[in-house]
Amino acid sequence: NNGPYNIHMPIRSYSKWRGIIPVGKRLSGTRFVAFKVPLKGAISQRLTAKQKFSPKDLIAKIKEQSEELGLIVDLTYTTRYYTEKDLPKSVQYKKLYTVGHEVPDDATILQFKRMVRKFLWENADNDVIIGVHCTSGVNRTGYLICRYLIDVEGMEPEATIERTYFECSALKTFVFYQKKV
Repeated sequence: NNGPYNIHMPIRSYSKWRGIIPVGKRLSGTRFVAFKVPLKGAISQRLTAKQKFSPKDLIAKIKEQSEELGLIVDLTYTTRYYTEKDLPKSVQYKKLYTVGHEVPDDATILQFKRMVRKFLWENADNDVIIGVHCTSGVNRTGYLICRYLIDVEGMEPEATIERTYFECSALKTFVFYQKKV
């Protein structure tokens, strides 16, 4: 079973995914980094070497930024892209099934906030980061990061959306949910 969303989409359907940079930069003053979903080997067979982005590539790109990934919050609505087994044991993995093309519901928003708060509390003595992704690392990802920063950290909504858009390069096309924040 691949989770609630068990439809096999050929990789050619991922034209948006292919056009998005794999990993954004850490959002300044936070522990968040956005990225598109990494794909395990079997799924990425039809991609060129330049297009491929695996869990191993994710870890390498984070290290290139002199950061350490401590938690991944996977917002995709399937388990087909990769599994926790594809990640180093040093990285916590949390799955939060989040329907695409819809604004996340209140239960999803609350669950995301709890995951992040728990991780931050458990890691108050270090600076490891939280990676968040949906399929393309844009809409669900941007929305939930913004909701956390606004609702929990008390940041001003408009400035938070603008800052997230400009600083988190994986979110350069983030516009879908702005009116709902």
